[in-house]
Amino acid sequence: VIGEHTDYNDGFVLPMAIERYAIMAADTAATPGKISLYDTQFKESATIDVSAPVTKGEPKWSNYIRGVLAGFQQRGVKIPALDVAFLSTVPLGGGLSSSAELEVCTATLMEAATGKAIDPIEKALLAQKAEHDFAGVPCGIMDQFISALGREGHLLLLDCRTRQTQLIPMSDLSVALLVINTNVKHELSGGEYAERRAQCEEAARNLGVKSLRDVTAEQLERGKGKLNEVVYRRARHVIGEIERTVHAAEGIRASNWPGVGNLMYASHASLRDDYEVSCQELDVVVAIAEDIGHQGGVYGCRMTGGGFGGCCVALVKASAADAISKKIAADYHAKTGIEAIIFSSRPAAGATIIKG
Repeated sequence: VIGEHTDYNDGFVLPMAIERYAIMAADTAATPGKISLYDTQFKESATIDVSAPVTKGEPKWSNYIRGVLAGFQQRGVKIPALDVAFLSTVPLGGGLSSSAELEVCTATLMEAATGKAIDPIEKALLAQKAEHDFAGVPCGIMDQFISALGREGHLLLLDCRTRQTQLIPMSDLSVALLVINTNVKHELSGGEYAERRAQCEEAARNLGVKSLRDVTAEQLERGKGKLNEVVYRRARHVIGEIERTVHAAEGIRASNWPGVGNLMYASHASLRDDYEVSCQELDVVVAIAEDIGHQGGVYGCRMTGGGFGGCCVALVKASAADAISKKIAADYHAKTGIEAIIFSSRPAAGATIIKG
């Protein structure tokens, strides 16, 4: 909902689990030492040898699963031979944590298949390590934490330094969250995420602190001369976003929806101008939402996820959600020629084991 690119800076994040899911069904396999995977959506298969330490392999999407299996092996858990079919309804590349939900889903399946339950926080960290080591993405911990610890009817305020969590109730039925998938994912030259992370580390190093979590806005201004202009703006986003996230949690507790909406707009402007991870299509969605305004039922809107495409999230009056969805879809298509996919979601539960 808010708290973008703060997790790898030891800051606060405020995610929620949405009412989309990944589901895995498994049975004991006839072939010993092998896990056979079948993606029912894309009709793709993969086979993983679990008779030896699991390594990276093809197809690329299987590495999210391979990394989790390796994590269980490193904990001394024997992985059984399984035939696994899975389906995901989370949009790929939309900034909605499709990789994290696949990792946490795999870990939850392994708990069920092996009888070895692990602490939810340990499960989230295992999934994060899988993404680092097997997918090569130096992600923070937010996506895996909400996938593992999400609770129905609640957002999760996560302190990424201490890993302490607070459940933030969001039970007010007068508001809804819309997810607007721009259906655009810009393929850039590569490495933008890692580059932003390195710039944040450079800012912290030059300011003499462990991470940007330790810097106030006033301290940043005093130390501005130690940073080049780009690194300064990256740090300004992170420091401001950490503050906005804490205030947004307070606003949600108090049902101060206009205040939360204003923080969302400020977050998007910062991501667009200081962190430079937005794109034209995301900006168009946010501008349409602003034009609809409070009187039309929109409190706030912002891009969500790593950026350069994907999704926006909008806080709206529930009674106007359908009309707002139609208006955003029509105006977005008129301005871009692209069909957006829009759906509403309440805060949902994280990973669970379902037994038929």
